[in-house]
This record gives sequence, structure tokens and C-alpha cells, in this order.
Amino acid sequence: MHAEALMRLRAAMQQNTVDIMLVDHGELLAWLTGFTVSETLYRACLVPLNGEPWMVLRQLDEAPCRTQSPTLDVESYRDDQDAWHTVAQSLIRRGYQQARIGADFYSYGMTVHSWQQLSRYLPDVTWHDLTGLSDRLRSVKFPAEIAALRQAAAIADATMMAIGAEVEGGWRVRDVAALAAGQFLQLGADTGETGPIVIASGDNGFLHASGHEQRLEKGDVLHVELIPKVKHYSARLMRPYIVGEISAQRAEVAAQLIAIQDQQFTAMKPGMTAHDVDAIVRDAVLSRGLRADYPNITGYALGLYTRTPRPSDFSCSFYPNAQWLLEENMVFHMYISAQGLAFSETVRVTPAGAERLTNLPRQLLSLPDQ
Repeated sequence: MHAEALMRLRAAMQQNTVDIMLVDHGELLAWLTGFTVSETLYRACLVPLNGEPWMVLRQLDEAPCRTQSPTLDVESYRDDQDAWHTVAQSLIRRGYQQARIGADFYSYGMTVHSWQQLSRYLPDVTWHDLTGLSDRLRSVKFPAEIAALRQAAAIADATMMAIGAEVEGGWRVRDVAALAAGQFLQLGADTGETGPIVIASGDNGFLHASGHEQRLEKGDVLHVELIPKVKHYSARLMRPYIVGEISAQRAEVAAQLIAIQDQQFTAMKPGMTAHDVDAIVRDAVLSRGLRADYPNITGYALGLYTRTPRPSDFSCSFYPNAQWLLEENMVFHMYISAQGLAFSETVRVTPAGAERLTNLPRQLLSLPDQ
């Protein structure tokens, strides 16, 4: 167990007057225990306000759990047993059959089916809705988390430089992605998952596009987003590459986007309201006619990503009505895009404004056309 994480969780439990917290959110499990596992079968960590936490999971995962979190008590079940019944019986055996149990109903582990099964087997408990707690607890990063994010950011920088040094016109987009994936693994990333690498057009539709079989031609914009993870912590970086000569029009758009986003970074200090930070980018891009509309957010929380159905964490994101306040040591992926060009950085909130963890020069890049 991570002692500081456990203290942060228990403070929230005490504030919400719960006896025990049922943790089934993948990222919170990893942040709290050091162990992560898929949801092939239901699993949960039970954290009492007083006393030692314990994990309930399938027998196949017991050994790795004990290895990765050696101080955690573990109970397991066979694959042919009812996982939710096992969790319920574990609580009952330890005297929690009438407890006030906290649960994050926003957790993707707490499906309707899981809720129904646990409620059926625990008819006398009182459930306390702590929706969103799993993400809120992790929003301000510990020093070890920031260190992992710095390492991931350095991998993103080095990989982007390798793309600029090796890629040229005629390459398939797939070949660029393969180069990036290989760089990730060689440089120490957890996996070779690269993020979207596509030929770009429009204002934002290309950000999540695909098209690995296309070949780079003169005048194309190669959009590269890199999302390396170290110890499950993901840094992110976007740059556009122009195949061949950079036109004056594209250079001007890029210069405006970078300058606008730099103003946003300067404003990212503790106590700032998220919608004010968002407005710096949104209002400037629209007022200058760089885009006709801005439907997407301008940034979102970064941190720990495990085996999760969501590739991005929008628990703290930047949009016009966002009322939450920035705090020191929050980390974000901030991005800006228009006319086929997108720039992004991984940044940490400090009293002096945003510190960039990704350090690649902020400029429009080019690739040889052959």
C-alpha cells in the first residue's frame, strides 16, 4: 500500500462518514496498492477507516498481487465462483454486514450489474455515493508521480526528434507509427502504444483519426501524437510535420497557435479557475478567425492509466463552464489545433505558471518530400 495515498483516501472517507471504501476503479487500485489487473472478473480492494485494507480477486491473479503489493492482505476465488458473492462474504466475515460503505458510482468497475449483485448479497449495508472520488484523489501528484511523468515526457521528446530525423515523403503512416513504437520500447516506455499518427486536415477531426496505409506526399501535414507511459504514467505531446516546404500561410497559423497557447501556460497558476484558463485559447482562436467553432476542450488531466476503457481522463478538463480551481502539482495535457495543425504539451501547475515537462522546441516541423 502507498501510505500517502491511503492517508488521502481515509481523509475523504472520514469527511463523508463512511466505515469502509469499496475500491474497484482501475487507476485508483493501482495508485493505492501498486497492483493493477483487468476486469475479466470483478475485483475490489476494501479499505476500512480503521484497520488493514484487503483485496478480493480471482485466484489466478493472487500471486502477482502479493508480489506487487506484499503488505496487502489478499483473498481469492476460483474462476467458477461468484466474484460479487465472494466480495460480499468477505465483508460480512469481517463484520461489515451493516456498515456504511462508500463507492464511486462513476467507476467503470461499478457497472449496473455489479451494483445489483453487491446490493443483493449485502441487503443491510448503507451505500454512500462518492461519485468521482477515484479521480479527484489523484488530481494533485506526488513527487514520485511527477518523476514518472518527466521520464515519459523525455521519451516523447526523443521519439519526436527521431521521427524528424528519419521520416521522409513516401513513407507509409504505418511505418512512422512503427518507428515511434520501437523508440518507445527502446527508451523504457511500458508499451509501444503511440497515440494517433495520421495525415491531418480540418480543425480537430484528425486528432482521433486513423489511416495507417496512406503514404506521405509533398504538402501533407503529418500529425503525430505521442503518449508514452512509464510505470503507467502517461505524458503526451503533439506536433505537425509538413512534408516538403512550409508555406508562409501555415507558418503564420502555427506561430499564432503557439503564441496563444504560451499565454495559456503563463496563466496556469494555483487558484485559477479552469474556465478562465480555457478562455485564453478558445476566445483568441475564434476571434482571430483561425477556427469557426471550438467544440472540444483545450486540456485534460494526465497521470496514471492502467487497463481502462478510457484513453483520456476528463475528470479535470478545460471548457467554458468548468468551475474547478487549479492546484499546484496538477499535471495536464494542453492542446490547441486549427487548419490541420495541432500542438500540445504535458505541463505541471506551479506558482509561476505551467512548467513544461515535454521540452521539444515549440515550432512547426518539416520532413523531406523524398
